[in-house]
Amino acid sequence: MARHTNGEYRPPSRAARGRRPGSYEPVRAAQPPKKAGWVYVLVIAIIVALVVIILAVANAKTGPADNASGSGAAATNLETTDVAQPEPEPVSLTVTFAGDCTLGTDEAFDRSTSFNAMYDQQQDPSYFLANVAPIFAADDLTIVNMEGTLTTSTTRADKTFAFKGPAEYAQVFSTSSVEAASMANNHSKDYGEQSYNDTLAALEAVGVEPFGYERIAYQEVNGVKVALIGAYELAEHEAMKDDMVARIQEAKANGATLVLVYIHWGIERETVPNDTQIMLGHAAIDAGADLVVGSHPHVIQGWELYQGRYIVYSLGNFCFGGNSNPRDKDCMLFQQTFTVVGDEVEYTNDVDFIAHSISSTSSRNNYQPTPAQGDEKARIDAKIQASTDAIAQKVAALS
Repeated sequence: MARHTNGEYRPPSRAARGRRPGSYEPVRAAQPPKKAGWVYVLVIAIIVALVVIILAVANAKTGPADNASGSGAAATNLETTDVAQPEPEPVSLTVTFAGDCTLGTDEAFDRSTSFNAMYDQQQDPSYFLANVAPIFAADDLTIVNMEGTLTTSTTRADKTFAFKGPAEYAQVFSTSSVEAASMANNHSKDYGEQSYNDTLAALEAVGVEPFGYERIAYQEVNGVKVALIGAYELAEHEAMKDDMVARIQEAKANGATLVLVYIHWGIERETVPNDTQIMLGHAAIDAGADLVVGSHPHVIQGWELYQGRYIVYSLGNFCFGGNSNPRDKDCMLFQQTFTVVGDEVEYTNDVDFIAHSISSTSSRNNYQPTPAQGDEKARIDAKIQASTDAIAQKVAALS
């Protein structure tokens, strides 16, 4: 057996198979195929070409920084489109609703015990709401129902009760942090259309925003656009729903984020709302209202939480010149703190039902609403809860 110089051995090649037995062919060291070097060169050339193409495409998208066509700005936009935008900060605002306010008297009432006589005696418009002014001053928006007229008109409507006082009585509101007043009620035109317009002018003159019927008031509160809508049910009952819904939709279309509806509805001295009230309250929420508050029954009616929004059926009277000594002097304020994030009003239960009397004395009406304390507060709170429980049962029965 022949020994190759590199010490390797191998069997004979096919070419040597015809040689004599015992004869072996030496094996050369393994060499790469001759074309392998060209493959490496080709792969490197392809990689380089791809890098050049990628750089060219990227440069075509961004363009030179001083490109007059603005492609540089486009590049900046491309770089920032995926950057997360900060979430809007939550905004809170507290709104307080009070019930029926009659700043005046009926000409047939005993003048000596009337609201007008008390105004003359005190010679200070802030007297009337002095006991609630701290509550109103601490909130962001206070709203009342202005049930009566501020006018010199003598054209009295043909009705059992008609209320009026002079324009200066509007200062009862303006000196006590009341910002807005609903005019949608059955006493806003007690002395004709002139009395309605006179009342609007008297309120506006002291910085109190009137609203109601087709008149929507818009308030900017802590950067939130708030719409105030006043609706009146007593004339058309269920038929007024379409008009109310249209007002809510109008407010939303005009960019209002928070929509508050004050409805004058129901039956006097009834402590549980009727079917029409419940239907209209639900319809208002369904249309986009964030809160519905009611007045007119002259007594307290409870509340309902519907679709995450509150419906407070009746606040009762408040600063009420309509009776010098009503048997039921109980009333309440409703207060809610809303949280708004961007253009969304969050569902919250940050509410308060604040028990009050329309008078600071129990023996008569001195036209000075006052927060209830101790046993009186507990009694009124229990009355609110009893009506609320009855409302829940009634809504369940209607469902």
